[in-house]
Amino acid sequence: MTEEKYAGLLARFLAYAKVETRSDPESDTVPTSPKELVLLKQLMAELTDLGLDDVRMDEKSAIVMATLPSNLDYEVPVMGLLAHVDTADFNAENVNPQIIENYDGQTIQLGTSGFELSPAEFPNLKNYVGQTLITTDGTTLLGADDKAGVAEIMTMLAYLTKHPAVKHGTIKIGFTPDEETGTGASLFDVKAFGADFAYTVDGGPLGELEYETFNAAAAEINIQGKDVHTATAKGVMVNAIQVAMDLQAKLPDHDRPEKTAGREGFFHLYQLDGTVDHARMLYLIRDHDRQLFEARKEALRAVVKEVNEELGEERVTIKLEDQYYNLKDALKGHMAVVDLAKQAMEDLDIKPVIYPVRGGTDGSTISYMGLPTPNLFAGGENMHARFEYVSLQTMESVVDVLLKMNENLVAKAKH
Repeated sequence: MTEEKYAGLLARFLAYAKVETRSDPESDTVPTSPKELVLLKQLMAELTDLGLDDVRMDEKSAIVMATLPSNLDYEVPVMGLLAHVDTADFNAENVNPQIIENYDGQTIQLGTSGFELSPAEFPNLKNYVGQTLITTDGTTLLGADDKAGVAEIMTMLAYLTKHPAVKHGTIKIGFTPDEETGTGASLFDVKAFGADFAYTVDGGPLGELEYETFNAAAAEINIQGKDVHTATAKGVMVNAIQVAMDLQAKLPDHDRPEKTAGREGFFHLYQLDGTVDHARMLYLIRDHDRQLFEARKEALRAVVKEVNEELGEERVTIKLEDQYYNLKDALKGHMAVVDLAKQAMEDLDIKPVIYPVRGGTDGSTISYMGLPTPNLFAGGENMHARFEYVSLQTMESVVDVLLKMNENLVAKAKH
């Protein structure tokens, strides 16, 4: 029976990983890339084949929703499970996963790419000695963020539908696009979803339970230069690239991702394109503390204002938009949803790993819509690039936790 719980898990993950679903941060369509619809529609077919009810794709959000009806004769709170299908902004074409059985703790060559996974560089590899690892071939990302979560939820559903003697309440399922662009949950219909609480299965290694995230904003800064011949440039040329460099230099040197940890926030200049005539800067702004977050946004606006004053004219413009807020603030008064997950892990001898996340999930946005949604581990490590990997045994543990949460929820409602 134990092995049956995980039937098809690896095959599902490998199949999902090979479907290219890279979202497009430059697009304003829903979803941001039509490639995401391929996997979303595939999941609809699989949910239908499993016998779930009300399988549909929301017209506005492209979110796939489905219902596993209760098989109880008494009321149980409705649990929701969510995962996203898109992958990050890194090569996702022709994903060719490697399977490393009984990992020996040594360096793993990633195909013939010349890249490798070394315990010296990635010490967490030592946690997986003896386990089965799925890695990339070094040319793409893997997509465990969050196709591991999708596969784990689907495997749990397959087990429950195949074993009707296992009691469960109503479980709502949601597969979302565009989590990586920060827009996927913005059109989430909480009322139509119909859950009392939910979880995103979108975290990292074994035991992660996340309910404190960054507050997040994105900024686009455009700089209009003045390009003239270098022979007559003095006092006339305005080099937009140089202005961008000067602007960046005015921000605190320490407040960058590579120099911060824990609850320290940052300004992250992640893209700079330009010529003398025009330059564009894209920033991420992050902080766990809401007041410090607001202060960071004002600080960036103040720097733009200062640069314009130094130029003597308005050549620099800023567009700043909030992306999501700290999940912890939205869960005040709703910590029972966290306790349910924590207890399930402890019942399975999995140590809950709780810490302030230096990121965010769809759960941040959805929780502020009124549906308490913390984040559970899905297993991925080194996400978003060629060094990504996931342990099959950790993925199996996710299935165990989902089933144990259901079991505890049913038992508590019965009494």
